[in-house]
Amino acid sequence: MAKGKFAIGAIIGAAAGIVAGILTAPKTGKQTRGDIKRKAAELKRKGSKNLKKVEKEVQTVTKDIAKTVEDIKGKAKTTKKAVAAVKKTTKK
Repeated sequence: MAKGKFAIGAIIGAAAGIVAGILTAPKTGKQTRGDIKRKAAELKRKGSKNLKKVEKEVQTVTKDIAKTVEDIKGKAKTTKKAVAAVKKTTKK
């Protein structure tokens, strides 16, 4: 959880730094708008790349969780059968 908050803070800080740098640079409005456009496109590409990476990780974790749940269900059924067998033999 702390890593996620740190990453978000780092991204916001980096974005603020970029904006401050662009706005205080001695350039014309047209050049500044071009810089902003290029940086926005770059950030969009990086964001899309990171989103795809996160989506793959989520899919992997989801598959792992589903497999674990199925394993637990199988063990629970086996345990239930064993308990029923023990109860049946102890009642006699």
